[in-house]
Amino acid sequence: MDRMTSLRVFREVVEAGSFVAAAERLGLSPPMASKHVAQLEKSLGARLLHRSSRHLSLTEAGTAWYEQSHRALDLLDAAEAAIGQAHDAPRGQLKVSAPVWCATPGFARVLADYREKYPEVLVDMHLENRKVDLAADGYDLALRATQEPSPALIARPLCRVPFYLAGTPACLERIGGAPALPADLAKLGAIVPSYVNLENLALKGPGGRMFALRLAPAMRSDDTTLTLHAVRADMGVAFLPLWLIDEDIAQGRLVRLLPEFEAAPVTLFAVYTSRQYMSPKLRTFIDFLGERLGRDAPRSAPLRGKVMPARLKS
Repeated sequence: MDRMTSLRVFREVVEAGSFVAAAERLGLSPPMASKHVAQLEKSLGARLLHRSSRHLSLTEAGTAWYEQSHRALDLLDAAEAAIGQAHDAPRGQLKVSAPVWCATPGFARVLADYREKYPEVLVDMHLENRKVDLAADGYDLALRATQEPSPALIARPLCRVPFYLAGTPACLERIGGAPALPADLAKLGAIVPSYVNLENLALKGPGGRMFALRLAPAMRSDDTTLTLHAVRADMGVAFLPLWLIDEDIAQGRLVRLLPEFEAAPVTLFAVYTSRQYMSPKLRTFIDFLGERLGRDAPRSAPLRGKVMPARLKS
């Protein structure tokens, strides 16, 4: 059996989580995929996977082999793609899923610049706050903000996205000023995403100390744009991506609350199904986003604008 094919099969099995899914991605039969991994284990003299009828997991040797071998394959894939791109210009329709809060002037500018550089690519953007099934729904790529991307997909980090707790000055004035501690937020109504578990929220405070976060929902919504409008309407406070509220904060329409406390960091990933035979349109789009978003994404809130003093405790 071809050693390079066996390496690719092993990588796909690990990342897909099953022989069946890996075989489907590579155009092989599941028994053939299993033979490739068995041959690789035989040549290495070590078991790489623990197998059961319902579960696969890496052995210690498998973990070490995967970490090293997939980097080598990435380099080879990149080299092959670079050669292919020299002879094949990016073209065609690229179907992309992204969070609703990507509908900002800054992100639109990035898309416009990509279009200017690659005019033969038609980017078909779908903004939605759900995790689409890339293969079943026909997507080439999804942009996902998460702390833990799915191990079944290929995930490339693009940039960090700060989420800030924000409210209007009028909303805060009703309780005598901005809260000083996370516990004070219980007196403020909050617009909370429908998918968030209210029992597991916490903020990191000064010195790295963790503070439990208790929110009293004024509304639940799975649409970030509606949440922003509800905050602007003085309905309550909410955690919102800085991409969406940087101008509101700069102009004083919104105030960042508890600036010395941090929510869990979120990274925006480009996720896709397979590294093998990536089309030029997909590879150039991911590379373009990685370069531009990593450079242009806001790291912190502007310092100008209205700042609401914390409420004094008696």
